Amino acid sequence: MTILIAYDGSEDAKAAIAFAGTLLKGEPAVVLTVWERAAMTSARASAGLVVAVGDTSAEDAAIEESMTELAAEGARLAGAAGLEATPRVATDALSVWSAIVDAAEEVGATLIVTGTRGMGGIRSLLLGSTSDRVLHHSTRPVLVVPAPEAHT
Repeated sequence: MTILIAYDGSEDAKAAIAFAGTLLKGEPAVVLTVWERAAMTSARASAGLVVAVGDTSAEDAAIEESMTELAAEGARLAGAAGLEATPRVATDALSVWSAIVDAAEEVGATLIVTGTRGMGGIRSLLLGSTSDRVLHHSTRPVLVVPAPEAHT
């Protein structure tokens, strides 16, 4: 059994890793972090960073390095949770959910594990969510781990 765990560094993703480790201790896992180019381009534009076409190689390298470190962090957490984890980065993805589904196919994942931000109501209808799209577009079983309860 190979488990693919989507990891973005959020508390939800950390909770998903912890739950997967409890449930599937000792299994091999690939911890995937996705770099969505469209999101990065939008973030640069909204921050007022105008970059000439073809002038983004240094920024792209920095982002890829950061995503590689994030995937490694997720793999360390998965290892601490009892999984035999390796990090993986999907760079230059058009959408996070499709990169997750594609990576699951590539590694022959038996199960995809992802957290959820718990979006509900109108916001969920308008925006959708990564976990929802993975669930509906994957041909593999998907385990969606709910967000940890907020401490009051």
